[in-house]
Amino acid sequence: MDSNRLLAPPAPIHTTSHSHDASTIEPENATPSSSATEHSPLSLQVPSSPTSKSSGGDTLRSRADSFNSTAETSRSRANSFNSKAETARSRGNSDLTTLRSRFEGDELTTEEALRPDKSTEKDFEVDNSPFAFSPGQLNKTLNPKSLAAYRALGGIYGLERGLKTDLLAGLSVDETTIPEKIGFDEATATARSKPIDARPIIAQEAIVTGREIEGQFHDRKRIFNDNRLPAKNRISIWRLFWNAYNDTVLLVLTAAAIISLVLGIYEAVGQPHNPDEGQPVDWVEGLAIMVAIVIVVLVTGLNDYRREKQFSTLNARKDDRQVKAVRSGKSVMISVFDVMVGDILHLESGDSIPADGILVGGHGIRCDESSATGESDAMKKTGGSEVWQRMVEGTATSKLDPFIISGSKVLEGVGTYLVTSVGINSSFGKIMMGLQTENEETPLQAKLGRMAKWIGVLGTSAAGLLFFILLFRFLAGLPNNTDTPAKRGSVFTDILIVAITIIVVAVPEGLPVAVTLALSFATKQMYKENNLVRHLRACETMGNATTICSDKTGTLTQNRMTVVAGLLGTHTNFARDIDMSDEEKTILTFAAAFDRLSPDVRRLLLQSVAINSTAFEGEEDGRATYIGSKTETALLTMVKDFLGMGPVAEERAGVEIVQLFPFDSDRKCMGVVIRLANGSYRLLVKGAAEIMLDLATDELPDITARSLEPFELTESARLRAFANIDDFAIQSLRTIAMLFKDFQQWPPVGVQTLEDDKSMARFEDVCQEMTFLGIVGIQDPLRDGVAHAVKRCQDAGIVVRMVTGDNLTTASAIAKQCGIKTEKGLVMEGPKFRQLSDEEMDEVLPNLEVLARSSPDDKRILVKRLKHLGETVAVTGDGTNDGPALKLADVGFSMGIAGTEVAKEASAIILMDDNFSSIVKAVMWGRSVNDAVSKFLQFQITVNITAVVLAFVSAVSSPDMHSVLSAVQLLWVNLIMDTFAALALATDPPTEQILDRKPTPKRAPLITTNMWKMIIGQAIYQLLVTFVLYFAGYNLLGYDTRCPTGPDYVKCTDNLHTELNTMVFNTFVWMQIFNEFNNRRLDNKLNIFEGIQRNYFFIGINCIMVGGQVMIVFVGSTAFQIKRIDGPQWAVCILCALPCLLWAVVLRCIPDVYAKMVFDFVSKVWLAGARPVMKVLRVVFRPVGKAFSAFSRAVFTPMKRFSKRTVAKISRKKGAEDETVGKGKNPAADVEAADASEMRMMTSTSSITPPPQQTSAEFPLQPPPITLTTAT
Repeated sequence: MDSNRLLAPPAPIHTTSHSHDASTIEPENATPSSSATEHSPLSLQVPSSPTSKSSGGDTLRSRADSFNSTAETSRSRANSFNSKAETARSRGNSDLTTLRSRFEGDELTTEEALRPDKSTEKDFEVDNSPFAFSPGQLNKTLNPKSLAAYRALGGIYGLERGLKTDLLAGLSVDETTIPEKIGFDEATATARSKPIDARPIIAQEAIVTGREIEGQFHDRKRIFNDNRLPAKNRISIWRLFWNAYNDTVLLVLTAAAIISLVLGIYEAVGQPHNPDEGQPVDWVEGLAIMVAIVIVVLVTGLNDYRREKQFSTLNARKDDRQVKAVRSGKSVMISVFDVMVGDILHLESGDSIPADGILVGGHGIRCDESSATGESDAMKKTGGSEVWQRMVEGTATSKLDPFIISGSKVLEGVGTYLVTSVGINSSFGKIMMGLQTENEETPLQAKLGRMAKWIGVLGTSAAGLLFFILLFRFLAGLPNNTDTPAKRGSVFTDILIVAITIIVVAVPEGLPVAVTLALSFATKQMYKENNLVRHLRACETMGNATTICSDKTGTLTQNRMTVVAGLLGTHTNFARDIDMSDEEKTILTFAAAFDRLSPDVRRLLLQSVAINSTAFEGEEDGRATYIGSKTETALLTMVKDFLGMGPVAEERAGVEIVQLFPFDSDRKCMGVVIRLANGSYRLLVKGAAEIMLDLATDELPDITARSLEPFELTESARLRAFANIDDFAIQSLRTIAMLFKDFQQWPPVGVQTLEDDKSMARFEDVCQEMTFLGIVGIQDPLRDGVAHAVKRCQDAGIVVRMVTGDNLTTASAIAKQCGIKTEKGLVMEGPKFRQLSDEEMDEVLPNLEVLARSSPDDKRILVKRLKHLGETVAVTGDGTNDGPALKLADVGFSMGIAGTEVAKEASAIILMDDNFSSIVKAVMWGRSVNDAVSKFLQFQITVNITAVVLAFVSAVSSPDMHSVLSAVQLLWVNLIMDTFAALALATDPPTEQILDRKPTPKRAPLITTNMWKMIIGQAIYQLLVTFVLYFAGYNLLGYDTRCPTGPDYVKCTDNLHTELNTMVFNTFVWMQIFNEFNNRRLDNKLNIFEGIQRNYFFIGINCIMVGGQVMIVFVGSTAFQIKRIDGPQWAVCILCALPCLLWAVVLRCIPDVYAKMVFDFVSKVWLAGARPVMKVLRVVFRPVGKAFSAFSRAVFTPMKRFSKRTVAKISRKKGAEDETVGKGKNPAADVEAADASEMRMMTSTSSITPPPQQTSAEFPLQPPPITLTTAT
């Protein structure tokens, strides 16, 4: 498209003089409702009442002639956009009947410019709408950006009229339904002639309350939706049950159970049997296995459903944030979800734009739209009113860009914009709706995935070896076997069932469950403690952090700033409430110092604070306050209290702002250029005191004189000012200096201007030879408990470093108060730090504790070098430029109150209270997650070893080839081991003692020496007890003398063996219950009950396990193949299991160093003998594994393909039904979820595959997929 051609309105415009036409209103007759004031792009704040206010004794000009006008000349709205007087034309005398440009899009008619695409036709269909435009018509301005569509909608004024809003006052908080409709033609005509019934502007005095209004914005929500994306449909609980069951191992076990059930029924019904032996009940085992499988699936599915629900709640919290809006004439903070079409939103540097819209007005707005459009350059924005005016004048080009795109970032500038599309209708919403969210795998889950595969291979190998040993014994005994075929088939089925059940027990599917439960529980609790976790990996990583680089303001301090001291000129000192006594200078009170100021100096000081500021008046918690940077709000409070400043909006309305220089963290200052009444220009700058003082060459020698004539700043005066800065810094005060300079024209002659706007000067060229006005010292008290929190971090082996923009003296003083600065610690300034070489940095960093006067790039360099040294780095940040450091750090903390949206999106955790103590809580919960996984891993491996070895040995040694632990019993053990234990051990809250140890190194193994000591030690004890009971218990308990010889001897001995097996099973389960208490500690301390009273999950789960075990022994005899035991037998079981608590004490008393020496020796011997054996087994079992895999694919692949097709058909049918209901739904989500789950089914064959690596850190939090897997 030709960028040099002009753009004209779509239809002939004939304007005539009319008493109500905005272009004919004379300046002296202008009112607050005059559009010249309403729509000026230079207004930074909604106006207040039209009455003029006095500032420093002088009366400000009325609003009507204060924008872009001088005392001699007033211009109407048509030429009030910084256009030159000789070229500007008023709308009243313009006749554009034929003027048209000739480039693509300009020749389009209104119908052509707003013609719907085939895919968006539904967006243009709106029933009973009171608004002039449909969501589809509003969307035509974007994707791609279209000035033709903007023109067709009547520009900013047509949108204002058609959306029933006000460009200054915003939406009314009392709006519910809108009874009066407005047509398209009526709205777009507003851009050409002011309607007679011009609406008044809502007065500044209107009260905006936080009360809930029933049906608020009913019609807007009905037509345009709210600013929420439809939540991705959670997988239904039935789908979760299916996913839990759809595992090869469980399917094979089900098939074997069905065969066992059929054979048992056939044996009981279809075969003759001896009446003396009673009715055969072999079918009960098959039925019991099926019931046990159902219970496992139900518990797993319910557990997954609970996780899904928790993560959905966390996602909603993560996406919510506060934005600044104008409603009923007041600036208020609202939830991003409550943004409506027609809202007027504030824009500031660092904001993430929540909805599409049109820029109303502002200064120097530049946006990063790379995430939305792929455009890497910063896009300069032009106010919508200026774009329309240039269309009217015929000077518009395609370079004009009033479009604000959701999802983009504000790089610089301030302003307001009109919201035109929200939620699923916005650009960002459409992008997000088209994305397939993926699950986030944490590093811990990846490690556990590899370990689960290793454990599963070993367990499956043991099960396979057991199966073939028993199979060979079964085949060898067939020639002498006189049982019926059904009986022999049942024996073979029992062998298969035992082998498969051992695989179920051996495969540690509870490991990922434990990680997910620990993460979900921790993130929920962290949210309650003001840590909003955006990325799961940060939760576990924070537990191993070795250094924290913290900001000062708001994190270590309260961010409640108050001006407590200052210097006016270089001679007048004032202070309150702090010790500033000095014999050589007189310290005045605030009132006495400000009373000395002449009217001109008072006005200059007021402008330096009120005009050179981005803070504004608003409401928080129902009370009037200033909203914005706490430094600026402290200054505004000072001039309000001692200079009699009125509403900020009125002070700014009386001044014409020519150019803004937003705060820059590199140059540590901000500035504004205003036009004075005499036609000259004044640059006002404020920033870091010592930097500002270096820029000053002049001063006001007498603040009581009416003249603002500057005089040279002498060396002695400069030294006095620097001495005051040092005095303030010693008192831990932040120092801000104010400068000014007058110019005869703007931009000044000889200075460089911006490439894309020649009317704007470069800051570095004009901020020279400034006049010094004064310094203020701002106090920001330390947060309560921050010194204790820093001490706790240091005790935990975490080095705390302070990174601040304050000067060296202030930073050192505050660091000492916090306990960060030590005697041997180094304090450096950012400019010196960044000049060091890498080697010099690496030498300095171990002792560096404070980095003062630092920039965001210094913070990034610091993080980079610390990570290079192997540190796990956490860093805090609140500004847009902190984004790179937050991304680079292992864990980035952004400020929930003071942080920009860019910083929040770059961070992994949001500190909702901006408090350093909350970081300590994050460390505690991070360590708690790692500990929970280690506890469960220690518990599960112990059970794995004991159960597999016990089942293997007892089955091989048994004459009838039956394991002492039946299949149903093993499934109960598996339920205890995987689900119940995961719930119990993953929910232990952290204690203060968790900070008494050093961080775990990045390359530390998952299983430590102490864990191996407990695992092997407990496994030895449990196997020893169960083997003694199983092999020698018959004699030890006197069972060999209880059965008299005779015809009932065999039946009696069988019953006694069943009792003995019941005692072995009962003892085994009780040892796991007691060992669960042992695993609550990972160190060598003995108090395993510490904090147990606070973990209701642990208490409840153990009650369920104990109750379940008691019920099984008393009433589950047939299903579990056990027999009810009496009191003495119960006592034997408990007394055999209970000593595992005492045995754990013995193990903890063994030094880890000695245990490690033993393990190293045993591992070397084991590896020397195991390697050749493993090679032989690999050669032997590789064909068997391939055969089993082929058999599994042949049997189960058709079943899975059929189920996939069935689920897909049902989902598509449901999606079609949902689509007929209306838009706003997401019918494809279930189909995609079905396909995704079925793909997991197809890939969950005979090998354990860890969860796939995910790469999208931008996607919402989702729980990792938890499915039962098998191994070969």
